[in-house]
Amino acid sequence: MRFLILAMAASLFLFAAAPLRAEEIVPSSAAEVQLSFAPIVKRTAPAVVNVYAKRITVSRGGGLFEDPFFRRFFGDDGSFGRPRERVQNSLGSGVIVDPKGLIVTNHHVIAEGTDITVVLADRREFEAKVLLKDERTDLAVLKIDVPDEELPALGLGDSDALEVGDLVLAIGNPFGVGQTVTSGIVSALARTSVGVSDYQFFIQTDAAINPGNSGGALVNGKGQLIGINTAIFSRGGGSIGIGFAIPANMVKTVVATAESGGEAIRRPWIGAEVQNVSSDIAASLGMARPEGALIVSLHPESPLAAAGLKRGDIVLAVEGKPVESAQELGYRVATTAIGSTTIVEYQRKGERRETQVTMIAAPETVARATTLIKGNNPLAGAVISNLSPAVADELDLPSEATGVAVAKIEGGPAARFMKQGDMILEVNGREIDSVETLKALLEDETSAWRIALKRGGRVLKIAIGG
Repeated sequence: MRFLILAMAASLFLFAAAPLRAEEIVPSSAAEVQLSFAPIVKRTAPAVVNVYAKRITVSRGGGLFEDPFFRRFFGDDGSFGRPRERVQNSLGSGVIVDPKGLIVTNHHVIAEGTDITVVLADRREFEAKVLLKDERTDLAVLKIDVPDEELPALGLGDSDALEVGDLVLAIGNPFGVGQTVTSGIVSALARTSVGVSDYQFFIQTDAAINPGNSGGALVNGKGQLIGINTAIFSRGGGSIGIGFAIPANMVKTVVATAESGGEAIRRPWIGAEVQNVSSDIAASLGMARPEGALIVSLHPESPLAAAGLKRGDIVLAVEGKPVESAQELGYRVATTAIGSTTIVEYQRKGERRETQVTMIAAPETVARATTLIKGNNPLAGAVISNLSPAVADELDLPSEATGVAVAKIEGGPAARFMKQGDMILEVNGREIDSVETLKALLEDETSAWRIALKRGGRVLKIAIGG
């Protein structure tokens, strides 16, 4: 015990004797010692809401009760094994971004929800209408009717102005215990390997985020919304200090689309396949370090090609903001506006260049001819479309892809082996180049089917019947 006291005394002496660095500030009053986030919380917390989404699922009977032997004992009135409805509820958070009742939350909070309820900080409840939901960004915009009233709302800050080490607050409803505020710092920026949405570019924070925080606010020291809390890295379901938020600059594009009346987001399209620059590629090109996004291929109608870029060029910056990876290029493009002119910096043969690129929407080079397949065939239940750059962009397929793709699955035999985004290459030895070609082939009366699909770069061959 005596040794412990001496050690503590020695450490206190050393601390007192050590000179202060210029940037260190010692509290000079009781008020400074009692610094608090309370003023920011009072301004921002009322704009954070709880979001409850209810959906009804149908559970079907089966198993033993379908066996005639057991139905002799339990009755044959059909009550056993009858489809039953179950109500599933999801809980999340949301942020009011417009005083007239516009709310941003995560797509996964309200996905497939039929009844969505928003509970304000003052405990009033409102039914919410979904204005827009976008799975690719994992964002959704809701609207509640509050006539003759302005709700507390958060202004959107510039997430590009964030720096690692900045103080932030996370506000939400973790585990359904009620509104909770946690504090931390920005641990990292531009995280690209989270796997939550198509646009991998997240703010990482050590402010405690737990289940139920999804859709809640990440707030900076000015009381601005700089991110929507979306995911955590956890081994047991609780916070371990690694949380991720969608940057506010991405949120702005989604909110702007909803405010303009759009039901789906139209994103800028560059018509390029790109990949990360590895250390080997950087060395072969004489680069000091790996950076940028290497252009692997360009669509003939690509705005990058129109601006003079070529296959093998490395995109280094967009509008003055560095591009460190292929994912970051996707984010930078997604947060620009269609029709805007953007400065793109790139490297070619060791020389750094720049050009102006006019952002365009992915073109519809062929008619979609979207069709729901019906009839007695294994593709029944699939909704198919002709591929164009626009359709390929929506399905996250290569921009140069052609032919026919599955736009969605509505049940039927197709649900057993097909997925959204599958490209249909062949049916019974015939190449599929259009919806009309496929429809004609499916009219053939046959009991044997040989189907070739392309999924994620792999070709799958399926044999049915025969």
